[in-house]
Amino acid sequence: MQHDNPLLKLDGLPKFGEILPEHIEPAVDYMLARNREQVEELLSSEDSPEWDNFVAPLERIEDELERVWAPVSHLNGVRDNDALRAVYEKCLPKLSDYSAEMGQNRGIYEAIRQIRDSEEFDRLDQARRKVIENALRDFHLAGVDLDPGSQDRYREITSELSRLGNVYSRNLLDATDNWNLDVTEPERLSGLPDSAVMQAKNVADDAGIEGWRFSLQYPAYLAVMTYSNDRGLREEMYRAFVTRASEIGPNAGRWDNGDVMMSILRLRKELAELLGYRDYAEYSLATKMAQNSEEVFEFISQLKDKCRELGKQEVLRLQEFAGDELGLRELAPWDFVWASEKLRDHLYSYSQESLRPYFPLPRVLAGMFAIVGRLFGISVESEDPPQTWHPDVEFFRIGDENGDTRGYFYLDLYARKQKRGGAWMADCVGRRRTEHGIQLPVAFLTCNFSPPVGGKPSLLTHDDVITLFHEFGHGLHHLLTRIEVASVAGINGVPWDAVELPSQFLENWCWEREALDLISGHVDNGQPLPQDMLDKMRMGRNFHSALQFCRQLEFSLFDMRLHTAFDPSGEVSIQQLLDGVRKEVSVVPVADFNRFQNSFGHIFAGGYAAGYYSYQWAEVLSADAFSLFEENGILDVDTGRRFLSRLLEMGGADEPMVLFEAFRGRKPTVDALLRHSGLSPLDEAA
Repeated sequence: MQHDNPLLKLDGLPKFGEILPEHIEPAVDYMLARNREQVEELLSSEDSPEWDNFVAPLERIEDELERVWAPVSHLNGVRDNDALRAVYEKCLPKLSDYSAEMGQNRGIYEAIRQIRDSEEFDRLDQARRKVIENALRDFHLAGVDLDPGSQDRYREITSELSRLGNVYSRNLLDATDNWNLDVTEPERLSGLPDSAVMQAKNVADDAGIEGWRFSLQYPAYLAVMTYSNDRGLREEMYRAFVTRASEIGPNAGRWDNGDVMMSILRLRKELAELLGYRDYAEYSLATKMAQNSEEVFEFISQLKDKCRELGKQEVLRLQEFAGDELGLRELAPWDFVWASEKLRDHLYSYSQESLRPYFPLPRVLAGMFAIVGRLFGISVESEDPPQTWHPDVEFFRIGDENGDTRGYFYLDLYARKQKRGGAWMADCVGRRRTEHGIQLPVAFLTCNFSPPVGGKPSLLTHDDVITLFHEFGHGLHHLLTRIEVASVAGINGVPWDAVELPSQFLENWCWEREALDLISGHVDNGQPLPQDMLDKMRMGRNFHSALQFCRQLEFSLFDMRLHTAFDPSGEVSIQQLLDGVRKEVSVVPVADFNRFQNSFGHIFAGGYAAGYYSYQWAEVLSADAFSLFEENGILDVDTGRRFLSRLLEMGGADEPMVLFEAFRGRKPTVDALLRHSGLSPLDEAA
């Protein structure tokens, strides 16, 4: 019986301990068939379509389908294996076809348009009106206006794009997991922190080999690039990392994403043109805050012009230091991170590694929960985890001041094999009103920190702490919403270039004394981060900030050029386009063998295609939002509640600029961002 399938038990949290690969396809097939049947029933009704008899049932069946697929998609990212991968890839085209089919359903479109043109529409609340407006927009983006032949082609394209995005991710994961560097000579470990050495030893022991094993998992890679005094070791790691999933390097051609990228770009171009857009960027921006690609290019140009000269000065200073103090007259690409850390330590007498003892993970979590508790009037409490996908996973409940539960989240924080790199928040269950009351939201929060070693808890760098706050900001956006319709609750319906606002906003507390007293405590004695170290951190906060800006703007410009000017059938290659962007933006020499594009999952396998600029765009919003706390007090309760009610709780129910102005009392300016970054103000606000 289908309902014996654990994926179809929607009366609680996912049954991770029971879900097997063989459950996935039958569950997906059942839900798709059921949804199609229920859509037909809705369309055959003789009643005039209204919110309650048409839109609400549609929301319900789409939400239930998402609840079935969400744990499967999550497992694909955190517990990859051959059996799961095979069935996941088999289901992707089915889901893509269904999505395209619903998006092109003329009957649904006409019914929703009828509601929009009815007297009922004016009586609906803002959230429900926004759902209808978004739906009509999305129907056009899904090809509802196309002729049948073009609609078929649209479905073919979207299905293939879904498949190719997964192939890209799979290649990158395999290329990362299937390379190791084994070290047997202790002298080659010079400079590496004890935590990195112990972790490498543990990995070697688990593999049954002598010595130390370093992988391309980001904590291991970053430790070598930042601290290893063995230049050869750094070079070997660097070459393997920047050639992942490419035609060159140690695994040349084995998991090459080269053809995958070209296929993705050709299909995106065809999709945009099929829908009447001049390019994919114009299509992508139809759902974003930015009005057109010209506005995005102007935004990038403003920041680029300011940052590039400052970045050149930072590189010159680094080169002089490397020559005078480190004996390196010429910095190779694998030297920059290491030399930068030496310069940072020289200037400010601290390193990320020296900060680790002050940020044991349990202390950071407790402090972070205390901060958001004060700001937003919530409590975060650990609960016995339900069924999980790994023993390290923790589970938490969020309650409000009345004792009511607002939501739950899973926390999976450590790097391991078969787990995708990076950090992210994903929707497990969305908030919506059902016939039984409010369905509470549930989130997945995932990071890739170094696991505990040597009997001590995981010790975070300050950068790790910032990452944790960032993802928790996304989580709060999802979990604290008050909106009761699924498609605009939490992060749903929020334009991509505004979705980073809450996450980047929360990062600011990682630099404040009052907050650091709560999140820091030495692993041996519990003492908070000393003031002199904080002073050094603050002085070093903008260390190489222009370089970091240039790097992010390079990615943003590359992304926009790929999806505007680039012709996948032309003579210019992706590499040549990237090389041209680098000449225009980058101030750091790049190795000619660097194949960054082959691992740029954000735009080839994530949701950031023609949208990577969103990080800088949202930084303007987040810095300006935080400036109100700087004026009123960083733990000011009234300001916190204002941010909660006017931004976090509203989700995607209104335009982000409307919500921002309701909180800040004016339009955003770049002043706060440039001040925080140590850059002088630009002539104009963004």
